Amino acid sequence: MADTAASAPRSTLPKRAFAIIFWSSVATAVGNNGLTSVLPLIGRSLNIPDWMVVSIFSLSAILWALSSPFWARASDRYGRKPLMLVGLTGFMVSMTLCGLVVGAGLRQLAAPLAIFIMLLLGRSIFGLFGAASNPAYQAYIADHTPRAERTQAMAMLAGAFGIGTLVGPWLAPYFIYPVVGIAGPLFTFAAIAAVMLLVVWRFLPESRRRPQAPIEQAEEAIVEKQRPMWRDPRVAPFALYGFVVATCQTAQQQTLGFLVIDKLGVSPMAAKEQIATAMAFGALAGLLAQWGIIRMFQMTPKQLLRWGVACGAAGNLLVAIAPDYHTVVAGYALASMGFGFARPGFTAGSSLAVGWKDQARVAGAIAAVNGINAVFAPAFMVLYRANHSAPFFLNMGLMLCLLVYAFVSKPLRNADPAAVTREEATMATIERSDEGGV
Repeated sequence: MADTAASAPRSTLPKRAFAIIFWSSVATAVGNNGLTSVLPLIGRSLNIPDWMVVSIFSLSAILWALSSPFWARASDRYGRKPLMLVGLTGFMVSMTLCGLVVGAGLRQLAAPLAIFIMLLLGRSIFGLFGAASNPAYQAYIADHTPRAERTQAMAMLAGAFGIGTLVGPWLAPYFIYPVVGIAGPLFTFAAIAAVMLLVVWRFLPESRRRPQAPIEQAEEAIVEKQRPMWRDPRVAPFALYGFVVATCQTAQQQTLGFLVIDKLGVSPMAAKEQIATAMAFGALAGLLAQWGIIRMFQMTPKQLLRWGVACGAAGNLLVAIAPDYHTVVAGYALASMGFGFARPGFTAGSSLAVGWKDQARVAGAIAAVNGINAVFAPAFMVLYRANHSAPFFLNMGLMLCLLVYAFVSKPLRNADPAAVTREEATMATIERSDEGGV
């Protein structure tokens, strides 16, 4: 491959490098979850129908799924760091444009339909270019992490999503400024991304590049012609599991704000703090799973795959039958804990299922299935308008099906860290010898 990032994993991941990747991922997660929390306020303030509001993510999700494998291959060829810069730039530009569009809508400079179309296009920039960073983050960590430590590393990285879910909705109401109104959070999240863009560019070390041997050039040509990684029998069960989990989590997150508004029977602006509080409890539960329980009990991907959907099903059931706001928050927190187990479960499990040569490709496949799920958000919203409990009952049913699947699927049953293969051990030894001669 083009650089040592595509070769065997290093024995340790530099703490500074992980910190930069982690906080860059947090910056994106804060912005995305902050946007999710204020979308109900934006939609109802601009007189955009609820189903159209959640569909703003649909085009972006399709572009994310289509572009993720391309960006993953590009990270093998050009390095992980350049792709992280592309992703952060795409996020920053998308948030800025969406903020300008929302500001125009608040001043009634265009009709609601025109505002919706412009928001759809502005968000699509994130789907096309923002997708570059996630495969690069995951592949960078897989490159530098031994198999035995990968589940813990992936869980720590997944914690960035949890922090984003906690901090984004909590901060968003404070960024509603007097002049720009509810467009303020979008401009602020773009500014945070700009800061992390500079940090990555200035301080993140790229893996040292080395010349390609003829056999590596031939292998790379073969890889380009291979079938998509999500169709690989080693990875397909994890991709399917991850797609359903991500669909359920996205549906619950995007429906939650509307449920809180309707459950309280107040105006969107009056409910903004309750929405942020509910999301904060969910994020705390997810972080408890990823940074506490997983590490305390040294849980394996196989265990995470099972416990994740079991907790997710129970949490969605609680939300579906909730008589009041506080029960909704409790159910959402329990479901979020389940998602906190499940995400590192299928991410680490898919990484462990393939060798070091395929780490970027599997990262691209997982990023794609994590993104495409938002396409179904409008359908869940239509279901919600028909019956407020229906989306959560549907989520519960899907989670129970996945629980059965986690027991019957052979790749999911065998999703445990295995001993390092002879090939990996040999390549790791060669790399350490090369580094010693620099």
